[in-house]
Amino acid sequence: MEFAQKITPCLWFDSEAEEAANFYIGIFPDSKITNISRYGKAGYEIHHRPAGSVMAVAFELNGNGFSALNGGPIFKFNEAISFQIHCDTQEEVDHYWTKLGRGGDEKAQQCGWLKDKYGLSWQVVPRVLLEMLDDPDPEKSERVMSAMLKMKKIEIGALERAYRAGP
Repeated sequence: MEFAQKITPCLWFDSEAEEAANFYIGIFPDSKITNISRYGKAGYEIHHRPAGSVMAVAFELNGNGFSALNGGPIFKFNEAISFQIHCDTQEEVDHYWTKLGRGGDEKAQQCGWLKDKYGLSWQVVPRVLLEMLDDPDPEKSERVMSAMLKMKKIEIGALERAYRAGP
């Protein structure tokens, strides 16, 4: 197995690696499973997985390589790691927010962050938000920040209204 990129995120699952990879490739364009590795008889006393069961899945999301490992229930995802999705339109924000958030933890939704049904955190970020927050006019950027802090899913129209609002 060869990887085109030098660094590839590896996501640790209990036993849902293939299911999760299929979930993610169904959401992102230019995505596919590139390889599935299976456990053999060797190491059973350590991994306790039946021979032939899925060990790891290599996949691409939007052309970026990932791997998913069925490593058991030892580790869980937390918010210390998240993946940012930079979006150009509200339609794109809505697509990723809806698809990734389906079945996820609704209490974890804030300021464009969401947690999917596997517990993985995502940031669905419109590019225009970053541009507005970097505006040299501190009043504009503060209004945008205040508006964003009240949102779960980022709404570009509301950000633009806050940006354009006068003193």
